[in-house]
Amino acid sequence: MTSDCKHHSRELTEGPGRAPARAMLRAVGLRDEDFSKPLIAIANTWSEITPCNLHLRELAASVKAGIHEAGGVPLEFNSVVVSDGISMGTEGMKASLVSREVVADSIELVVRGHLFDAVVALSGCDKTIPGTVMALARLNLPSLMLYGGSIMPGQFQGHQVSIQDVFEAVGAQARGKMSEADLHDLERAACPGAGACGGQFTANTMSIAFEFLGISPMGWNGIPALDPHKTSIATQCGHLIMDLLKRDLRPNAIITRNALDNAIAAVASTGGSTNAVLHLLAIAHEMGVALDIDDFDTINQRTPLIADLKPGGRYMAVDLYQAGGTSLVARRLLEAGLLNGKCLTVTGRTLREEAGTAKETVGQTVVRRMDDPITPTGGLVIVHGNLAPDGCVIKVAGQQKMTHTGPAKVFDCEEDAFAAVRDGNIVDGDVIVIRYEGPQGGPGMREMLGVTSALVGAGLGETVALLTDGRFSGATHGLMAGHVTPEASRGGPIAAVRNGDTITLDIPNRRLDLGITGDEMQTRLREWTPRSPKYTSGVLAKYAKSVGSAAKGAVTS
Repeated sequence: MTSDCKHHSRELTEGPGRAPARAMLRAVGLRDEDFSKPLIAIANTWSEITPCNLHLRELAASVKAGIHEAGGVPLEFNSVVVSDGISMGTEGMKASLVSREVVADSIELVVRGHLFDAVVALSGCDKTIPGTVMALARLNLPSLMLYGGSIMPGQFQGHQVSIQDVFEAVGAQARGKMSEADLHDLERAACPGAGACGGQFTANTMSIAFEFLGISPMGWNGIPALDPHKTSIATQCGHLIMDLLKRDLRPNAIITRNALDNAIAAVASTGGSTNAVLHLLAIAHEMGVALDIDDFDTINQRTPLIADLKPGGRYMAVDLYQAGGTSLVARRLLEAGLLNGKCLTVTGRTLREEAGTAKETVGQTVVRRMDDPITPTGGLVIVHGNLAPDGCVIKVAGQQKMTHTGPAKVFDCEEDAFAAVRDGNIVDGDVIVIRYEGPQGGPGMREMLGVTSALVGAGLGETVALLTDGRFSGATHGLMAGHVTPEASRGGPIAAVRNGDTITLDIPNRRLDLGITGDEMQTRLREWTPRSPKYTSGVLAKYAKSVGSAAKGAVTS
């Protein structure tokens, strides 16, 4: 099928009345012959603030070359990025999840405002990945997303390391288990160049999820950031977007409920980040597809964990690529009947056809066979209970302990909880409660990697539980329940917890409960009074007023 490739930009560039627009476009380099060609947006998220996005301008140049070769006119613009790893543990982290909405909004506005015919989005750091795809879903133009790829592992004292190791080393150094000199050496070695954080953390989780969703070409996201092949596939993206435009293949034909189920299975089978729950719910919302938080648990229950990836496993994203990549994971799951192979992808081929190209490296141990999984069920579970009536999310990949009962130690912000860990005020058996860090209450739903890593570094990762209405980094592991909803600022039950209360986390039975009667819970919640907003002006105040529940993706309206 061949469509009108200038289905939008014709209105912008043709006719005597558009002479002023053409005059301005000539100033940025367009020539007479360009005005008869389709205009292709390159929605970039380049930044020199973070290694995750540092190399995206070079990738954009290759995408543009491909578009020129295929007969289009590429025009590049930029959005924002907030680095989770850099802002972690600070007030700045409140901007991270908010930036997802800003990325989506800004791309939507630029593309709508300039009547582009198609879009290639380039992503890197965590929130730029779902933010770009949210925009593509809203616009519903021929489009695709290319992820910049993973960083290479660092080398420290003879073994591979990632940013996760640095966060955990902070806790170890605070407890005297690591010297300050070794911490400094590790800091210098952990991030050797451009690319997103190297484990199956949020960036690489969303990378594979969006390949399985079909909005990114399978296998292309997984190529590491500085691999020479990344440049050539960026050029191929330029050719591919022109093919999508000619065939008029749009996100509404790709991002279906079956495709979202495939994406969830990708996350479950690889021990992916809890943030995938937020982001896939948000994508479904933008696409108008029905998806519920409990659907993640249903798919997790039938999907084995087969990829041995950090933080719960042994390997990094580069190792997965070298073992056979995401198409190998897809082939395994398809052979077991756990994916819908008929779903269409941006290449025009089905997911089954894409997985059929997988080439497994002989002797690889990263991706297990289906008859020998790491665990028989996947890496994410959804839990309810009188503390989380609307649900919460727990990553169980690499986790041995599945139940915990202990006394609550309650903190109304992340900083106070971190100080308690650092100062040795958390002991075996405790249940740390961090509240007023939800989407509205934070505002911005900060990640708790500083606290969770400090617990691991202090040797408490297996003996202490933590629950929060905030969220976790993809690098978090341990008995950690995030996205507790309703959040404290909305009067959720987590606001009623008091120091010393008994809390039980029972993953097999999907329960998170506070050991008080229903009458006592209602009494405490009646006595609760809302807190004054932490921000009364600016983007964070605006976000707090418009953001919804984490159980529905923390989308704004």
